[in-house]
Amino acid sequence: MSNTAKLNIKIKGMSCAACAARIEKALNSIEGVTKAVVNFAAETATIEYNTDKITVNDLINVVKKSGYDAVVKEKVTKDMEKEERENEIRSLKNSFIASAILSIPLVLNMVLEAFLGVETILSDGYLQLALETPIQFIIGYRFYKNSYHALKGGNPNMDVLISMGTLAAYFFSLYNVVNNIQGLYFESAAVIITLILLGKYLEAVAKGKTSEAIKKLMGLAAKTARVIRNGTETDIPVEEVEIGDIVIVRPGEKIPVDGIMTEGYSAVDESMLTGESIPVEKKAGDEVIGATINKTGTFKFEAKKVGKDTALAQIIKMVEDAQASKAPIQKLADKIAGIFVPIVILIAILTFGVWHFYFGNFTAGIINAISVLVIACPCALGLATPTSVMVGTGKGAENGVLIKGGEHLERAHKINTVILDKTGTITKGEPEVTDVISLSSLGEDEILRLAASVEKGSEHPLGEAVVKHAKEKGMNLPDPKDFKALPGHGVYAVVEDKDILLGNRRLMKIKNIKTESIEETLSKLETEGKTAMILAANMNDGKNYEVVGIVAVADTIKEHSKHAIKALQDMGLEVWMITGDNKRTAEAIARQVGIKNVLAEVLPEHKAEEVEKLKKQGRITAMVGDGINDAPALAASDVGIAIGTGTDVAMEAADITLMSGDLRGIVTAIKLSRATMQNIKQNLFWAFIYNVIGIPIASLGFLNPAIAGGAMAFSSVSVVTNALRLRNFKPEKQS
Repeated sequence: MSNTAKLNIKIKGMSCAACAARIEKALNSIEGVTKAVVNFAAETATIEYNTDKITVNDLINVVKKSGYDAVVKEKVTKDMEKEERENEIRSLKNSFIASAILSIPLVLNMVLEAFLGVETILSDGYLQLALETPIQFIIGYRFYKNSYHALKGGNPNMDVLISMGTLAAYFFSLYNVVNNIQGLYFESAAVIITLILLGKYLEAVAKGKTSEAIKKLMGLAAKTARVIRNGTETDIPVEEVEIGDIVIVRPGEKIPVDGIMTEGYSAVDESMLTGESIPVEKKAGDEVIGATINKTGTFKFEAKKVGKDTALAQIIKMVEDAQASKAPIQKLADKIAGIFVPIVILIAILTFGVWHFYFGNFTAGIINAISVLVIACPCALGLATPTSVMVGTGKGAENGVLIKGGEHLERAHKINTVILDKTGTITKGEPEVTDVISLSSLGEDEILRLAASVEKGSEHPLGEAVVKHAKEKGMNLPDPKDFKALPGHGVYAVVEDKDILLGNRRLMKIKNIKTESIEETLSKLETEGKTAMILAANMNDGKNYEVVGIVAVADTIKEHSKHAIKALQDMGLEVWMITGDNKRTAEAIARQVGIKNVLAEVLPEHKAEEVEKLKKQGRITAMVGDGINDAPALAASDVGIAIGTGTDVAMEAADITLMSGDLRGIVTAIKLSRATMQNIKQNLFWAFIYNVIGIPIASLGFLNPAIAGGAMAFSSVSVVTNALRLRNFKPEKQS
C-alpha cells in the first residue's frame, strides 16, 4: 500500500513566473510526485508525493538542480524568514543605490548632449565604460547567475531577457568606443539595471506586506507559560509546554496553549478566534484556547494541545496553505509565462532583422531589439493572481474567515444559492423545553422524567435540552437500558422496565403508533416554531405502544442571523434553509429570519442529495453547517462553509470555515471573494495590456531602452500595489 504525504518547501532565487513554471515542471516530471504547485509570490512549493518512491531530500535536490535554494518550510522559523526578507530588501536597496550613483553621470551626459548639445568630460567613451562596467558585471551579476541556471534548465526567464538586452547595449557601445564610432548606449544598459533593481526592491517590500496577516496571527501567540512542575511554579518558553502540564493563568495574561480548565473561574476574551468582543465565562471542565486573553480570575488548566496542534497553529497553517495554493484563473497566466520568454526573444530577433535588413539601419535594429527584450517580462503576469490570493486569504483570516485555498476563494464569487442548516447555524443549537403535555394518566412531571431518562444517553441538542430541564427541576433520572439513537427520527430506550420511544411522526409511523388524535396539538406547537417530540410507552408489558405525552422544545434564533440572511439576499443570492424538522416548524423558523425556500423533513443522510438536486438545476451552491451530519452536504456543495463553533469533522469537510457562529461571516466571505476576483482581473488585464501594447511600441522604435527598463520594473510593482489595496476590504459591519 502506497503512502502519500504533503511537503511545503521554501524556495529562494526565483525572479519571475517562468522560474516558478520551470521548478513546477521539474517536480511534476519526477516519479512519485502526485502534484506539485509552485507559487512565485509566496516563494513556496507545495508537493504531494509517494513516500515509498521518493524522499524529501530527493525533492529538495530537484529544486536545487534547477538552480534555486530550497529548504523544508517547517525548518524556517519566523525569525529566519524575517531575517532573510530583511537581508534581501537590504541587498536590493544597497545594489540600487550603488547602481544609481554610477548611473547618474551617464544620464547627465545623455541629457546635456541630447537637449543642450553640450559635450563635457562625461562624453568620453572610456569614462562611460569605466562607470558602466561595474554596474553591468558586479551589480548585475545576479542576472547572469540566474540566467545561467535558467538556460541550463532549458527554460529561459526574465533574467535572460535582462542579460541579453543589457549585454547587447554594453558590447555594442564597447565596439563603438574601441573603433571610435559615434553612438554610445552605456546609459541605457546602466539605467535598465538600476531601474529593475529599484523595481525589485519595491516589489520585495510590497510582497512582505502581503503576508502581514500571518505575521499578525503569529504575534498573537504567548511567549511564556507558567507551569507547575515538581510542586513549584516555573516560567518556561511556550515551546516547552508539554501535554498534561498544569498551567496557571493570571488576569490580563494570554493563555499559552489549548487545554481544559481544572480549577478556578474566569472570563476569557476569545475575540482573536471568534471576533466576538464579549468575554466568555469559563469554569472547571471548559475548554480554553491558546492566544486568547484571560480577563478576570486566576485559573489552572491542563494542557491538551501544544506546538503545531494548537488552534492558533492550525489557523496559521491553513492560511499559509491557502496563500501557497493557486487559483484556477492563474492557469492561463502560467501557460503564457511558460512560453513567454522564447516568444519575446524571437520577436527581438525579428525586430533586429527588419530594421537591419529591410530598413538598412543596424543601430536602430540593435536598440529596438534591446527595447523589446527589456520591456517584456512575465513578472507582472506571474504576480497578478497569487499576490491577490495572498492578501485576500490573509484578510479573511483577520476577520475570522478561513479559506482553505485559492480555488475556493475563486469559486465563492460565483455562488448564487446559499443553503443554511437550521440547528446550530441559523439557530443557536441550544434549545429549551417550552411545553410538557400529558396525554394519559401520567402527570406532566412524570412525562418529563421519562423523556429525560431516555435522552440521558443522547448527544442531540434537543435531548440535552430535555435532560437539562429535568435536572433544573431536581429530578432524579434513572439510567436507560438498551439505548438506541434513531437519526432523523428520535430515540429508544428501556426505562424502569418500560419500552420508551421519543421522537417525531416518522418514528411513530414506523412503529405503527397512531397520532391522529394529537395532530391539532402538534400543529399548534409547530406553527409556533417549536419542535414537538412525541413520547410513546409500552405501559403494561404488552406489545402495543400508546402515546402518553408531548415534550415541545424551541431553539432560539442567533442574534445576527436575520441581518446576515437579508444581506445575502440583497447581494442577489437565493437563500434556502434545510432541516430535519417538520414543515410547519421549519416554515415558522424561516418566517422569523426572512427565508422563503425551505427544505424540511430532510434526514441527515439525505442532505447531500438535496444539495445535488439544487446543483443539477444549474445553481452554484454554498452549504453552511456545523454538525457531523452536515459534512457530506458540505463536501457535495460547490463551496462548503463550516461554522467554526461546530465540529472538527464539519470544518475538515468544508472549503471555508467561519471561526465564529455569526452568519455575517458568509457575507464577508462572498464579498471578499468578489473583491479578490475583481482585483485579480484588474491585475491580469494590466499585465496583458502592458505587454500587448509595450512590445509593438518597442519594436517600432518608439521606446528608448532605458524607458523600457523602467516600465518593465514598475509593471510588477503596480500589480503588487494593486493587490495590496485588498487590505482596505471591510467585512460585513456589526449591527
